[in-house]
Amino acid sequence: MLPRMLGVALVAGVHALVLWGLITGTARDALKILKKPMEAAVIQEVIIPPPPPPPPPPPPPKEIVKPVTPKVEAPPPPFVPPPEVTPPSTAPAIAAVQTPPPEPPVIAPPPPPAAPVGRQEMGVACPRQIKPEMPQQAIKQGVEGQVRAQATIRGGKVVEVEILSGPRVYHNAVRTAMMQYGCVNSGAGDIIATQEFAFRIE
Repeated sequence: MLPRMLGVALVAGVHALVLWGLITGTARDALKILKKPMEAAVIQEVIIPPPPPPPPPPPPPKEIVKPVTPKVEAPPPPFVPPPEVTPPSTAPAIAAVQTPPPEPPVIAPPPPPAAPVGRQEMGVACPRQIKPEMPQQAIKQGVEGQVRAQATIRGGKVVEVEILSGPRVYHNAVRTAMMQYGCVNSGAGDIIATQEFAFRIE
């Protein structure tokens, strides 16, 4: 209750003060003051200029090139050839050389005569003989025929077989069989023997 009464009293006091001011003319003076033109102070912005650029560096000192005086070399002394010395002449000594008499030429003995080639019957020259085998290719082809061959016998062995005639399908069989013959060593050189083989398909 007390605060409310204080508020009412305060409001009443304010109204009384305003009323008294109107009566005494204080309010008029206040209106005059408000009607005076208001002066606005303009604050000017101060711009600080940038500092001046630094002065350019001084130019480098010029290099003073001193002229080089070329050295003048003294010319070499002239060439003086040494004096010629003539050696004493000496006559060459001639030594007596005796030439030995030439040796008589050596005459090589003549080569021994070649051993004669003899011919014999195959049955006499090679008593141990092997029969040739019938080739399977000849059986398939049905080829029959007669083959004639010549053998060279040396030192009791057949060293070479030459087919003289006959179907080619039997040549290898005849050559293989004759190279296995056991022959007689006569010691009189090579022996030539001829033999014929008849091939029949049964």
